[in-house]
Amino acid sequence: MNGGIAGPPGPELTARARLGLTLIAGGAVANIYYNQPLLGLLVAEFGESAALWVPTASLIGYGFGLVGLVPLGDALSRRTLILGQLLGLCVVLIAAGLSPNLPALALASLFIGVLASAAQQAVPFAAELAPDATRGRIVGQVMTGLLSGILLARTLSGFVGAHLGWRAVFLAAAGVALAMVGIAAATLPRTVRTQRLRYRALMLSILHLVRTQPVLRSASLSQALLFAAFNAFWVTLALLVEAEPFGLSAAGAGLFGVIGVCGALVAPVSGRFTDARGARPVVIGGSLLVVAAFAVLWAGGTWSLVAVGLGVLLLDIGINGALIANQTRAYALVPGARGRINTALFTMMFVFGALGAYAGSHAFLLAGWPAVCAVGTTFAGLAVLVAVLDRPSPAT
Repeated sequence: MNGGIAGPPGPELTARARLGLTLIAGGAVANIYYNQPLLGLLVAEFGESAALWVPTASLIGYGFGLVGLVPLGDALSRRTLILGQLLGLCVVLIAAGLSPNLPALALASLFIGVLASAAQQAVPFAAELAPDATRGRIVGQVMTGLLSGILLARTLSGFVGAHLGWRAVFLAAAGVALAMVGIAAATLPRTVRTQRLRYRALMLSILHLVRTQPVLRSASLSQALLFAAFNAFWVTLALLVEAEPFGLSAAGAGLFGVIGVCGALVAPVSGRFTDARGARPVVIGGSLLVVAAFAVLWAGGTWSLVAVGLGVLLLDIGINGALIANQTRAYALVPGARGRINTALFTMMFVFGALGAYAGSHAFLLAGWPAVCAVGTTFAGLAVLVAVLDRPSPAT
């Protein structure tokens, strides 16, 4: 089965297009994280089940979008797909803001996740247009936008939620999604596909790529384990810092996202290092930093906000550095199949991310913060093991 789709030379990745892709990646992915600093408010209105089902639904939906929509970018115009998904986001965000009960909000969250996968159209779009010699750096730049969106979403959501209520967060996000439609229309180049696969063949080719590309399997598994640890932490952070002895508001909980943005800035540096030295040492180093983050959070997270802040910084530097390295080595495998490679990589990530969110929430409700740290350390330790056992090649 053909793994790629050949086409004519595409347009160059201009500075304008790169900026547009960076903003779209961050603005789209933010939508699945707006709910996390709001969990205290949602629990107060809908009960404890909201802390489990709302964030889990959005992550599962994102996984569905990765599987069902992102591969279409290898066969159709990514520009058109991004525009359509952003328009759909406007509608479902309004539905979330008007939700009368928890089932309605959970269902809207599921569709928010599906359509927010527009962020994962932006990243392979940049990789497709970037020159081979600087692909790691370009992917790193666009991923800085995506990662900043993940982290700043929590800060903005917490601030707006604390002052205007949780519904205002989703309604404001609908306006942001509409603005991103304009950005996409103004900055993204048009591309032409000269060959097309039917949808069924496109989906089957993902399985072929996973079966025949061991580097893709290793990159996906190591990053998925790290993402499980990441989500176990972030879905429970608001519950930790809003309780005694900290007593922060939703806005205070969201401010930890600002610390995480400092970690997101490592993405271009990781990309340059990967271009020059290979991905494996970056992945191992990043995984070890995540283990160290949970050690700090376990030791001081229940009594020191400084320890929580340091844990956030180490966690985000580690996972973001490993992510850029894993993406870069995966995108180099089959140039015509970057959308499907992205699907394989991020689908596993978000399946494990939903598992991490579920495990972290349950651990917190059953045994408190130390149990969350135990869950995160277990996932991160397994990621280290995968990276160490991965047999290196000249490219990785």
